[in-house]
Amino acid sequence: MKTGLFCNYENHHQDARRAIFEQVLLVKQAENLGFEEAWISEHHFSQSNLSPSMLLLVAHLAGVTSTIRLGTGAVLLPFHNPIRVAEDIATLDNLCSGRLAFGIAKGGPFPEQNQHFGVLMQESRVRMLEAIALIQKLLYETDVSFNGQFYQCADLTVYPQPLQKPIPVYIASGDDDAIRYAADNSFGLMGGPPFSLTRLKNTVSKYRQINDSGADKFLLARFFFVAKTYDEAVNEALPFIRKFSQKMIANSTQVMQNSPHPQKPYDQTNICFEEDYLLENSIIGDVQTCRDKIKKFQDELNLGTIALKPSSLSLQKNIESLQRYNQEVRNYV
Repeated sequence: MKTGLFCNYENHHQDARRAIFEQVLLVKQAENLGFEEAWISEHHFSQSNLSPSMLLLVAHLAGVTSTIRLGTGAVLLPFHNPIRVAEDIATLDNLCSGRLAFGIAKGGPFPEQNQHFGVLMQESRVRMLEAIALIQKLLYETDVSFNGQFYQCADLTVYPQPLQKPIPVYIASGDDDAIRYAADNSFGLMGGPPFSLTRLKNTVSKYRQINDSGADKFLLARFFFVAKTYDEAVNEALPFIRKFSQKMIANSTQVMQNSPHPQKPYDQTNICFEEDYLLENSIIGDVQTCRDKIKKFQDELNLGTIALKPSSLSLQKNIESLQRYNQEVRNYV
């Protein structure tokens, strides 16, 4: 199992430049500690998560790191032209010297993203799957012609070509069509912090029924903080968890209220944003608690990567937590 860092570029102190460069320092620290991967998220129209231009952030990280694999976690494909994405991903792979991993998602639950990019929420998943199909052809073929529902091109070749053939692809979804597409193409899967273990096990099981050879291509992102005592860890992470919980509950309520179709309420066997649930399903606690939680995820999911999202509002506390993980947790899991 590889250890990764999950990066949201949180603006805890209402200082954009500080937020960006504190995240860069955490990535460099993770590389110094021997972490194998760093995954960068994409968010739009958010004062608290400053990563709308995620591919620019990855390009910057490519210039200040040398060994850590850099992943997009994830490109929200419905909001981008797939031809431009193919060009950018190929260019990034060259900038990274072949260290790039390409994660994709449909976006949500953030209705304002779909509104301002002019994409219907009910079309997002179909657009994502069609876009990745076109991108894969553009990355590795020449004179590509494509006639989809949303995207078309004729006799198109993009430059430069990527270094990796292929670049690893991950899909962040628990939808049956997306799981099937990932399995059919031997892509990896990504699971986010609010996804329950029950949902994740179901997702992995469906994938492996189709393609068992891709069984190790599962990335799990989890909120993380390890301290000397359980109470110290929870107290340090709680302000972050509480803010995330409140934001996601508000967004989810808006989605359900505005949906033209009946929506099932969120429940703890699938996905949940309640504060206590998030704490229980995160890797937060003393050393033994964090070891046990990671071991459980390993046993249940056969993880390829555990991507840790440091959950203190303090850069120094997050650095200390990553150091403690490296010294007292990592070798025991």
